[in-house]
Amino acid sequence: MTTKTNVEERKVDNGTDGGGEASLETREVAVAKSKAQKLVEILEAHRGERHLIVVHDFPDPDAIAAAFTHRLISAQFDIEADVIYGGKISHQQNIALVRLLGLNLLPFDPALDLSQYQAAVFVDNQGTTAEKITEALEAAGVPCLIVVDHHEVQERLQPHFKDIRRSGAVATIYAKYLEQGLLELDRSNKDHVIAATALMHGLITDTQNFIRANAEDFQAAGFLSWFTDVEILGQIMRQLRPKQVMEIIRRALGERMTVESFSIAGIGYVRAEDRDAIPQAADFLLTEENIHTAIVYGIVVGANDEEKLIGSLRTLKITLDPDEFLKEVFGKDPTGHYFGGGKQLAGGFEIPVGFLSGDSTDEEYRRMKWQVYDAQIKQKLFNKIGVEKG
Repeated sequence: MTTKTNVEERKVDNGTDGGGEASLETREVAVAKSKAQKLVEILEAHRGERHLIVVHDFPDPDAIAAAFTHRLISAQFDIEADVIYGGKISHQQNIALVRLLGLNLLPFDPALDLSQYQAAVFVDNQGTTAEKITEALEAAGVPCLIVVDHHEVQERLQPHFKDIRRSGAVATIYAKYLEQGLLELDRSNKDHVIAATALMHGLITDTQNFIRANAEDFQAAGFLSWFTDVEILGQIMRQLRPKQVMEIIRRALGERMTVESFSIAGIGYVRAEDRDAIPQAADFLLTEENIHTAIVYGIVVGANDEEKLIGSLRTLKITLDPDEFLKEVFGKDPTGHYFGGGKQLAGGFEIPVGFLSGDSTDEEYRRMKWQVYDAQIKQKLFNKIGVEKG
């Protein structure tokens, strides 16, 4: 078992370069080792507890892999951990990954007894994309112990420990933890191989096949490659698109409007089970010639006819910051939370329909409601892009 002492033995070599200053690489290694050591200290101080690992409502491969790895690391400290999410898992690769991991993800249930948990851990999010769970934990008095994320820093949570880095994937951060000895990987251990394979998959998907990976991401991939099962990785990534996803891509192609190298498509109403088809449609539209940015959106209908306007942005334009772009387009809600945000080359937005939700059986009402929302979204995008309404 890896202990605090094991990590402390890997002290940072504060060597200097010819100019007498620590190199950038050395500083990055120092930060990684410092964070790993602090995480060990936190987990050691909470040995024997039961924790709840929170991923965002619609977990992707990066979040799922990191949650699985965090649970393995926690077990080194006799910490039992459950993984919870608030939405649905519908992307075919995500379903395959969950099956591979044998990970029993708990869908959030308001009736869940949260008093059984001594602390909460947020992985690949900072609470704002898992708001129902965050609020429930706060109401139950469960403290936020750890946040590990790679998105822009938010102030929603006040954890005892946080590690937020601008890497291409949260899988990179967890790969660094493993490299620092929080879990001594063994190629003969099935769980270790699965964790490495899942992290590699998360890294590949979140960096768009390493197109937007940085040096730290490549280093993490190099480390993980020693333990990854490439056959299993290939099986996960070769999952075929279901008919429902193909139908939504077809709809996006039919509805797309091209302005200033942007491809914009409103696809109408989408079942909650097919929500993950929206970013897949955006990825597909991005492959069209002379397009540098694709935006696809629709109204997702959930339980009890709850409706949200969900959108996805994908871009190849290095000078376009998805986080800044979407925040400027859609602004904030009354509580100060942004409706949209993103990271390098990718982003998303979620706007509650609220009072106008429901009446799903009245087709004429649904049609009028969609026309209003579609026109409003397009107008906001046109204003940002700087074009007149087409």
